[in-house]
Amino acid sequence: MQTSRLSPARIVSAARFPDARPVLRHALLKQRGYATVSGAAQGAPPTATNRAQATLKRFWKTVDIQERDGGLAVTLDKRALKTPSGNPLVLPKNKSLVATLIANEWENQETVLKSHALPMTSLAARAIDTAKDPKSRTEIREALIKYLDTDTVCFHQLEPEALARLQKAHWDPLLDWARATFDVPIHTFFSVLSSTQPPETTEKLANVLAELDSWELAAMERTTYTTKSFIIGLGLVKKHLNAEQAALAASVEVNSQIEKWGEVEDSHDVDYHDIRRQLASAACLLCNI
Repeated sequence: MQTSRLSPARIVSAARFPDARPVLRHALLKQRGYATVSGAAQGAPPTATNRAQATLKRFWKTVDIQERDGGLAVTLDKRALKTPSGNPLVLPKNKSLVATLIANEWENQETVLKSHALPMTSLAARAIDTAKDPKSRTEIREALIKYLDTDTVCFHQLEPEALARLQKAHWDPLLDWARATFDVPIHTFFSVLSSTQPPETTEKLANVLAELDSWELAAMERTTYTTKSFIIGLGLVKKHLNAEQAALAASVEVNSQIEKWGEVEDSHDVDYHDIRRQLASAACLLCNI
C-alpha cells in the first residue's frame, strides 16, 4: 500500500466513477442505491464516500490533503471527497486538524471498508450538508430540544450507593453549570412521570441551539444522540466538558453496574471505546487549528 502524503497541493476535481458510462452509472444507482457516510440512502450521488460505502472495498491508492476553493479538501487518488449529498467536502483552513483526521481515517481503511471507522468524515459531511440546508438545521434543532424532557442526567436515583455516588460526581456539577451559564431552571426527577422541564427553559435553550454554527450543531447532534443527553451535548459543544468527561457522564449507570457485577467482555469494553470515538470526533470538529 502506498503511503499518503498529507500536504497542500493543487486543486483537483471531485471524485466520480472514472470508468462508468452515464447510462451504466444510472442503472447501478437505480438498482442498488448507494449508502451514504451516515446511513443508507437511495439514489445518493456517486461520490467517493458513497461508492466506498456501496462496494465496502478500498478502491484508492493514495490519500492527500489539497487546497481547494480557499479551503482544505481530502483527496483519494487526487480526486476530492464529496459529502453524501454531493457537496464538496472542503474544510476551512482553520480546520486543518479535522482535515488530517479525515485523511487518516481513509488511509487506515485497508481492504474492506469499515464505516464505523469514519466518524470524522461523516461528522464533517453532516456539518457541510446542513450548512447548505436551512430546513435540515431546523429539523435537527427540533429533534434535539425534545431530548431535554428525557435527559439522562435529569433522572436520579437514591440507590444503589454506587449509582447515587456517580450521579452526584458527574451529573450535579454539570447541571449546576447549565443552570448558571444559561440562567434557567433545570429540574431533576426520580420518576419518568411528570418529567417536563419549564417552558422558559425549553425556549431559552432552543434559542441557544439556533445560535450554533453548522460545526457546533453537528457536534451537538452527535453528542446528544450518543449520550441521550441534551445537557451533556451542550456541555461538550460549549467546551465545559472534554470528550472523556462527557463519556463518564454518559456512562454513570453502566459504570455503577460494572462496579457491582464486573465488566462483560465484548460488551462493556466495546461500548467504552465506541462512545469515546463518537464524542472525540465531536470534540475535534470544534477545534480551530
